[in-house]
Amino acid sequence: METVFILTILIVIGALAFDFINGFHDTANAIATSVSTKALKPRHAIILAAVMNFVGAMTFTGVAKTITKDIVDPFTLHNGSVVILAALIAAIFWNLLTWYYGIPSSSSHAIIGSIAGAAIASEGFGSLNWGGFGKIAQALVISPILAFVLGFIVYSIFKVAFKGANLSKTNQRFRLIQIATAALQSYTHGTNDAQKAMGIITMALIANNYVSTTDIPLWVQISCALAMGLGTSIGGWKIIKTVGGQIMKIRPVNGVAADITSAAIIFGATYIHLPVSTTHVISSSILGVGSAHRVKGVKWGTAQRMIITWVITLPISATVAGLMYFLLDLIF
Repeated sequence: METVFILTILIVIGALAFDFINGFHDTANAIATSVSTKALKPRHAIILAAVMNFVGAMTFTGVAKTITKDIVDPFTLHNGSVVILAALIAAIFWNLLTWYYGIPSSSSHAIIGSIAGAAIASEGFGSLNWGGFGKIAQALVISPILAFVLGFIVYSIFKVAFKGANLSKTNQRFRLIQIATAALQSYTHGTNDAQKAMGIITMALIANNYVSTTDIPLWVQISCALAMGLGTSIGGWKIIKTVGGQIMKIRPVNGVAADITSAAIIFGATYIHLPVSTTHVISSSILGVGSAHRVKGVKWGTAQRMIITWVITLPISATVAGLMYFLLDLIF
């Protein structure tokens, strides 16, 4: 019992650390466009994002329940504490590595891949809930494609609607609008990303017989929301630089189109209880907007490097988590 309690505490700490890192790793994407266009000063953008992330995290729990039960069954998972702890360590490792190099990789891919990899190492491929895992995988693949297409459409509409408008006045107006869209995007980020850590903690509580349902305890919801808000307050300047300037030169009208697009996709996913990669969605919406604006203006080299990272994140995190499971299994 003492070992189980220690493992549970380590998982809670690890999940909150993952959420904290997610705050400065992924939330940078939510405010990158508003900072790059000078609609918001960096400090103000970070404060806004931190507050809205907290509010968003406290609003929904559907995605958390999906993480809790749809990748593996926590009620039947053998050696569940070690599986979950191994997954957290692997996901945190990958997040920190990609943050260090300024690459906007996906925390969602990292944690989902890590849970799958650790579970497979523990019990084989049969341990995965293939129906739920397949549904999550589809959401992760389809959401950035939708974001690209919708971003292209939204900006194309903007181009027609504001054709011939005074450029200076239009930019100034859209900078003001960007304050609202940055807040909206940060809110939707909180509704989806913060819930992943909530789901992980609840999974551990079920596996260790501390709770008997997939309902998210209030203390879990509050602590994860606070962890993400605090992480956001640290800021992720390397990611902001990549998303805000190295994909395309972003003007206020581009930023608003990208923000509206990504917020709609992320909130839609939250509404149907599916975890998506906010990084993928936001970056893809910028690529869609950039393609509608001027294809040659998109820095496709940066986009290619990001896409490669997206593709390799899940298998690498799964492999690292599997290796970490074997190591932790020797200790516990």
